[in-house]
Amino acid sequence: MLKENDFSRLEINLPNCLENYRYFRNRLKPDTKLLVLVKANAYGHGAVEFAGMMQEAGADYFAVAYPVEGMELKDAGIRIPIMVLTTGTDYFNEIIDYSLEPSIPNMYTLISFCNVLKQRNIENYPIHLKLDTGMHRLGFMTDELPELLDFLTDCRYVRVKSVFSHLAASEDPASDGFTESQVAMFRTNADTVAARLGYRPMYHILNSAGIERFPQYQFDMVRLGIGIYGVSAIPGVKLSPVASFKCNILQIKHLKPEDGTIGYGRNGKIAKEGTVIATIPVGYADGIDRHLGNGRCSFSLNGHRVPTIGNICMDMCMLDITGVDASVGDTVTVFGEDPTASELASILDTIPYEIFTSIPRRIDRIVVHR
Repeated sequence: MLKENDFSRLEINLPNCLENYRYFRNRLKPDTKLLVLVKANAYGHGAVEFAGMMQEAGADYFAVAYPVEGMELKDAGIRIPIMVLTTGTDYFNEIIDYSLEPSIPNMYTLISFCNVLKQRNIENYPIHLKLDTGMHRLGFMTDELPELLDFLTDCRYVRVKSVFSHLAASEDPASDGFTESQVAMFRTNADTVAARLGYRPMYHILNSAGIERFPQYQFDMVRLGIGIYGVSAIPGVKLSPVASFKCNILQIKHLKPEDGTIGYGRNGKIAKEGTVIATIPVGYADGIDRHLGNGRCSFSLNGHRVPTIGNICMDMCMLDITGVDASVGDTVTVFGEDPTASELASILDTIPYEIFTSIPRRIDRIVVHR
């Protein structure tokens, strides 16, 4: 039986994924652990599918944003530890039931979590302490450490698995001084935590750009996010795109000037010599931003780039394929090798993250081995 979007799929290229993994792994010391971020449905790539590949590749840790994302991975058979970055306060029991490891950014969360552990008579549960070194989003400030450490000294319900922080601009050479100051603050504060605890948790602060640009600060673990999906922070470094968003032509029309216009709002104009259009089954509900319509971008078809024509619809859009040899059922690549997600992001004045994460779950994720 046909599914809703049998003509559309996000192909996840296993060889490219492994190539990117090796690129980052080779920048690390042999004993440095590698955490892979699979939050937001693995940046739109399909969390279950992607986590399975990374588990087999040798990842040491996963991180998700919310408890429900970690629960999904556990239900799918993921075995390696999973860190929850945005713990909240409503799912502590589920976190414990699924053996997830929460990030703790403040005293309220820590006390609340310990109260649940106490009720359940659980001791030494693994947690990860988030330190704020300048991102100013979540985490303990330096002046909050004394209260934190006084509490932890007398608390038997948790054990600190790691201390970590988040770099704000590691990809930007103009901000390297700030990045260095973040690392220095992190080292000092993490050492303060370790000294009071009486044992040394793992330290980690590097993200993808940090791994590429500041490998000297890899500490005990690094967190690999956008880099594993094929986006580098270093100009000239060409990582392999992991995801290719593809679909098949639904219909082809040979339009004459007297046929009028194309699409909603009548914004698609037919050329005086006529226009050939192909309709494909993806629209703004599938992550094709409406601002990509009316020729602002082009997709790949049979070795040619073909521009959009007319407004992007909810479930479809039209392409001007005049002069291109094509048939119904032929494959159109929205992004992948050509065009890249970065190209679409540039057109939209955004970042590749948004392109990837805009692809909804109704688009099938298919792992390809070639």
